[in-house]
Amino acid sequence: MKEKLLGKTLDELRAVAAACGLPAFAGGQIAQWLYQKGATCFDEMTNLSKTARATLAERYEVGRVAYEGSVTSKDGTRKYLFPTAISGKYIETVMIPDDEDDGTRNRATVCVSSQVGCKMGCTFCMTGRGGWHGNLDAAEILSQFLSIDEAPELTNAVFMGMGEPLDNWPVVRRVLEILTAPWGFAWSPKRITLSTVGDLTHLREYLEESRCHLAVSLHDPFPDERAALMPVQKGWPLAEVIALIRKYDFTGQRRVSFEYIVFGGHNDTPHHADALIRLLKGLECRINLIRFHAIPDYPLKGARPEAMEAFKARLNAGGITTTLRASRGEDVMAACGLLAGKGLKK
Repeated sequence: MKEKLLGKTLDELRAVAAACGLPAFAGGQIAQWLYQKGATCFDEMTNLSKTARATLAERYEVGRVAYEGSVTSKDGTRKYLFPTAISGKYIETVMIPDDEDDGTRNRATVCVSSQVGCKMGCTFCMTGRGGWHGNLDAAEILSQFLSIDEAPELTNAVFMGMGEPLDNWPVVRRVLEILTAPWGFAWSPKRITLSTVGDLTHLREYLEESRCHLAVSLHDPFPDERAALMPVQKGWPLAEVIALIRKYDFTGQRRVSFEYIVFGGHNDTPHHADALIRLLKGLECRINLIRFHAIPDYPLKGARPEAMEAFKARLNAGGITTTLRASRGEDVMAACGLLAGKGLKK
């Protein structure tokens, strides 16, 4: 199997150029074709000589992955199915549009997967229920940006798809470098949010090395209750996660938010709201309340709209900026917690 060029850094592409007998600046040209012009084959790299293109094609492949199917929600959200290097296993990617009434597009956010399945075992998540099958490589992650039909109009990205991004940190770190580097996509870090269950193995590195936003899956302020929903609470206690986050500055352009799926009669009481206020007091942050999207054979149910509004009001009154996140793409199994990597398979 040939080595992929998609996912290599500028220095690595310069080394590729040198190995092929090309001048060092050819590495920058290749980077531009891969990350800014979206080349899918070497023949498209027309400012390289035919001989250079032939040599590259003999030794390497571009590495772009095409999607195999897509489905569009009634609200405009679009879900894509991508094959992976793991035989018979797929991942899903979601494009979430934000359009005006006249059809003008303000934002187009891609929700990216970082793993084939997930190890974290959150009981309310379809991805977690399916288990973990492997990590995606950088080319497979970047293809989710480059290969979807809306690629040219993307404005934002959230690493909130299948998998725990920090559990695949060496690859995700590389992807974030490519997305934000001037020689790569040249995106501002403000356009990217990484979501984590609180992976303390790599969270410090992420906070030290990246200026991208952080979202933490919280879902319950009480350790025992959270552990029943999220087994990772036992290894990475929420109190330790928040203590680490408090060491970093979120008063400027970088933001931290906490994702909170609301289960009716379970974690939507005044008791829970007051515990959240105590837990996050003094931290510059936001809580995003998410309606639970029902999954088969799961005992908990979503909270009533009026209960979510009351919960939000209590948190805001307690000094914690809180919003209700709109549910998108539920009718095509594209909403939070519903990605399973099999819904669109041919």
